[in-house]
Amino acid sequence: MWKLVFFLAFSLASPALGQYNPNCDGKQVIVHLFEWKWTDIAAECERFLGPAGYCGFQVSPPMEHVILPNDNYPWWQRYQPVSYQLYSRSGTPEQFADMVRRCNAVGVRTYVDAVINHMTGLGRVGVSYGGSSYNGDARDFPGVPYTAEHFTPKNLCPSSDGNVNNYAVEENVRNCYLVGLTDLYGALDYVRNAVAGYLNNLVDLGVAGIRIDAAKHMWPADIANMLSRVKDLPTSHGFPAGSKLFVYNEVIDRNDGAVTVDEYYDTGMVTEFRYCMKLAWGIADYGQLGGLVDYGWGMARDDRAFVFVDNHDNQRGHGGAGDVITHKTPREYKQAVAYMTAHPYGFAQVMSSYYFTNTDEGPPHNADWSTADVVINADGSCGGGWVCEHRWNVIAKMVRFRNAVAGTAMENYWNNGGAVAFSRGNKGFFAMAKGGSMDQTLSTGLPAGTYCNIIDSCATNINVGSDGKARIQINNYEEPIVAICVGCTADSGPTSAPCTGSNCGVTTASPPVDGTCTQAPPSGTSRTVIFVQKATSVGQDLFIRGGIDHTKRPGCVDNAGTSACAISITTNSLGTSAHYDKYNAWRVGDTKLDWYGVQSGQGSYNGQASAGSPLAWTSNTASSSGFQSLNKWGDHYWMLDVNMDCSETEQGWFELKAFLTNSGSGWENDISQGACTGTAGGTAPYTTKNHMGRCGYINVFTFSGNSCEINAF
Repeated sequence: MWKLVFFLAFSLASPALGQYNPNCDGKQVIVHLFEWKWTDIAAECERFLGPAGYCGFQVSPPMEHVILPNDNYPWWQRYQPVSYQLYSRSGTPEQFADMVRRCNAVGVRTYVDAVINHMTGLGRVGVSYGGSSYNGDARDFPGVPYTAEHFTPKNLCPSSDGNVNNYAVEENVRNCYLVGLTDLYGALDYVRNAVAGYLNNLVDLGVAGIRIDAAKHMWPADIANMLSRVKDLPTSHGFPAGSKLFVYNEVIDRNDGAVTVDEYYDTGMVTEFRYCMKLAWGIADYGQLGGLVDYGWGMARDDRAFVFVDNHDNQRGHGGAGDVITHKTPREYKQAVAYMTAHPYGFAQVMSSYYFTNTDEGPPHNADWSTADVVINADGSCGGGWVCEHRWNVIAKMVRFRNAVAGTAMENYWNNGGAVAFSRGNKGFFAMAKGGSMDQTLSTGLPAGTYCNIIDSCATNINVGSDGKARIQINNYEEPIVAICVGCTADSGPTSAPCTGSNCGVTTASPPVDGTCTQAPPSGTSRTVIFVQKATSVGQDLFIRGGIDHTKRPGCVDNAGTSACAISITTNSLGTSAHYDKYNAWRVGDTKLDWYGVQSGQGSYNGQASAGSPLAWTSNTASSSGFQSLNKWGDHYWMLDVNMDCSETEQGWFELKAFLTNSGSGWENDISQGACTGTAGGTAPYTTKNHMGRCGYINVFTFSGNSCEINAF
């Protein structure tokens, strides 16, 4: 909202059943990517959020909003809608749809900050990003359209100036203009249908849920009626049949007014702002952490509470501010987020901010005030003015922990005023020391065995005895935390349910028969294209070999037909002209991407055997005999087109290395691949000396080069 807004709320979903399920297969944490562009979010889903186990992300309001150059394009202009068209400073409707699709494809869900209580403030006149005009004083918004009759009648507002100014009177809170923002009359069928139309458009695009901004300023019955008009989520985006839009209502209840969180329980979850205060007090004085949840104080019940350490409002001293820890004190912030994600109360959100000195300040920007790209540094941190708390070591690791212990109660609670510890059922144990050090023998609740502290990437092992006790030692001032959980390892961990079988800690292409330790890989067969750029001489041909390295997966043998490291493929034709004679001959009988050369029964060309899976020389020049429309780069891009069984890959990724015949050199050099560029991009789930591509995408490499480009079809 705009800069004086003290109260925000968000909601959207079907009534009664389903709106409490975030629709992300049991994962437990979402991140608010505040003011990020859609293109940056799509890339972040693929390279980080999916592998890290995040349930999803909340976006800034995606609808058309006011543009305020005289105020240096503040963040709160996003909270003054002009229409429900998906044009904003984060991107276009096409970019929004592409983001949702790509993130859904890697199991990361989208949650929209839905501003449906009001339109622009009074006095706002202009034209927005999508071309919609607006006039706040006239209550004229042709992009919806709304006219004056669709706004709350003045006679329903008990205040003399028509604004919200007495939070002790619910009619004032819900029937008046919040800081001069034109209040929609939610009792009208027309308004209810217009809002539901906006939400149904989001649902059709694959959005999993909404935050209802300023829900406190809407009548719960109006919200429920709007949600009753919203469709089920589409199965085409991977939602089970009958899934409902997840809803969390922004209700700022600090025991200071007539409107309370429990009034919104029937429409969805509710934001619990008292949690921010109580957690901040507890980090300052560990002795208070034991009373974090206080139902006597009116805090939301566990199955309705939506919790966070800070949000975009209160980190700026706005809505529900006071006694809030933010990224500006990193050591305390890490402890606060760690405790929140270890604790079982509510559904958790972490913040991903940008740096600011002025509380009105918009996101990092280019010279023309357009939003700047999110810069990812070589060490995984962010640059360019972006904070990216969700990438901080402690926070990302604790997302794993919360997923691993989902559904368990807090037990074995211990607190001496300077350190705190507790178990989560028999699945996890957490400890934290305010001063940076502790040495205690404590009950962990865990089965006997050796566990590793995922916070320090398993540099520390903790031995749990047959009595369930372990010596817990912490000596780390900056990150004074221990988190151990069943099945969690240094570079992988449960992303929903913990592993319980003998294969725990082993990454496999398919789920092990007695337990699942890693995020489920994509299933099914998908068209996959591989390009390798290599200028060759006459008589030379290029092949690839690949699959999964023998050191990565057990059960691999030097036989394509039986090796667990080979990946099933069927090759596709690139054409029938003479140019493709070799390719078409060599691809006959090629049923595996494997490391072992020619397969039994694989075709030959003029007596020359295949040396792997064949590639064909291609060009992007239309007059060339090797022209291929998928080649966007130039000559000498050797191409293989297959249908690949993604379930046999590692979390959707596979390895490959090119082999050049008649060259004297053969194999290309070892590869040191980093994050991939392209419309799909992404970072491989483990390191190897080979290229790594993604099943279901167009993968582009250079012979002996470290770069990679991955694009959607």
